[in-house]
Amino acid sequence: MGSSLDSDIAQFRAARSHVLEVVGEACRRAGRDPGDVTLVAVSKTVGASRLQTAVVAGLTLLGENRVQEAESKAPLVPGASWHLIGPLQSNKARRAVELFDVIESVDSIDLARRLDRLAVDSGRAPLGVYFQVNVDLDEAKAGFLPETLEAELPALAALDNLKPLGLMTVGRLADTAAKARPTFVRLRELSARLREAPSGLGAGLSMGMSDDFEVAVEEGATVIRVGRALFGARPGSPAGPA
Repeated sequence: MGSSLDSDIAQFRAARSHVLEVVGEACRRAGRDPGDVTLVAVSKTVGASRLQTAVVAGLTLLGENRVQEAESKAPLVPGASWHLIGPLQSNKARRAVELFDVIESVDSIDLARRLDRLAVDSGRAPLGVYFQVNVDLDEAKAGFLPETLEAELPALAALDNLKPLGLMTVGRLADTAAKARPTFVRLRELSARLREAPSGLGAGLSMGMSDDFEVAVEEGATVIRVGRALFGARPGSPAGPA
């Protein structure tokens, strides 16, 4: 049993090291500091026992898509911090605020206002958030439209119980990583434009997953959300996102 555990830890360490090596190479090409890129290990559908091993191997920042799934696993995985990276329904907002350290998928001003109130009620203020932006104008994706976010940013900045760490986007599904580059460029450029005037918006850019995080880092990602490259393909979804 011990040798099996040691083997699992070694595999996770090797996977983590490989991802960080790719990040480092991308940063060198872009003239960036690799220390400015944070790795979120996307743990959806991964059982608590494997996550315990992953934490020992250094994968201590975990990203979940669903509140209910994270709620069942978090008490069993000590030493981990949690980001919500999937859509958040308003009726689950209270549980999300209590559970997650950062919510990356704030996609409307109504949700932001609800989280602002709940952060106080739950003693979690200021709550770190990213504003999810649909920079590709894709009808199948959630998120603020760029012009909507720009118009509503003053109201969002007035929510004192939220800490707007930056912007998040979901890259386009493409057969090559290079085809995702325009998405990342647009998010970076939008972030720079919104921060030209004082807005309280942080410079964080959460973008890039297993298939395209290298390109995302080249274009300025400060957070990458990587699952398959760390945990393997999800059951029934060998080519799924993250």
